[in-house]
Amino acid sequence: MPHPLHGASYAGLRNPVGTHVQVGKGLVKGALVHAAEVGAETIQVFAGNPRGWALSAGDPAVDAEFRAATGEAGMRVFVHAPYLVNLGSPTPATFEKSVASVAHNLRRAADLGAEGVVVHTGSCVDEGTVDAAMTQVREGLLPILERLGDPAGGAPWLLLEPTAGQGRSLCAGVDDLEPYLAALDHHPAVGICLDTCHVFAAGAPLDEPGGAAATVDRLVEIAGAGRLRLVHANDSMDVRGAFKDRHQKIGEGHIGVAAFEELFAHPATAGVPFVLETPGSRDADDPQIPLLKKLRGA
Repeated sequence: MPHPLHGASYAGLRNPVGTHVQVGKGLVKGALVHAAEVGAETIQVFAGNPRGWALSAGDPAVDAEFRAATGEAGMRVFVHAPYLVNLGSPTPATFEKSVASVAHNLRRAADLGAEGVVVHTGSCVDEGTVDAAMTQVREGLLPILERLGDPAGGAPWLLLEPTAGQGRSLCAGVDDLEPYLAALDHHPAVGICLDTCHVFAAGAPLDEPGGAAATVDRLVEIAGAGRLRLVHANDSMDVRGAFKDRHQKIGEGHIGVAAFEELFAHPATAGVPFVLETPGSRDADDPQIPLLKKLRGA
């Protein structure tokens, strides 16, 4: 029986467009069916419960079928780590579980043929503990990165996703990436996932002409060429600098569509997938994936 992506070909797209899909009935019968229904060219999935610590082992046969189907279609896949992960947490149990979860999700990404694992950069929770939290980030992630292997050889990337700046965030605006990357010795397996709602909430002027391009310019200046590996394409329910993580449909929030045109046109986004995490983006009749395809130039 043909798999849901049979006959599709997404290889070679400058910016494949897609959304975070639910696994539901499974990676093939759930995630790939949903991807085909919405016209996604790239997808993001959870490899387990996004709101729990359980480490789901997966089914090797299903993993292989999923990997073969996405590979045949040229569909690029990303895994998002659970929301509970906080490598800066002052609670030892939370830190230990976070480290285990990141390591596990990177293993699952390799099983699935996924390109990277998106991890929120976390918070220090308590006032005045940033240095201690960053030391934890370093101690937790560097051993994992050393075992990971080289993404150039097929190992998944660890993709840092700066947050919206709420709750004593360790890394919100693009400038915050500088000390975060330094704490990880600018490890070659560390990439960046740029969430447009998050950086806008943290103050990036994506709503101004040239603002999105300037934001990417600054990211490349800090992180270096080639580290931007994924864009979470989200508009914002709130105004710039509100430090609120509330995603909105593209063009219906305070960012607007012009920012996404700029992002698609920027040289540093060549080859970078755009994944929606907005209301309705998983619905078959939702216009956002077609809109993004139009903004990139079909």
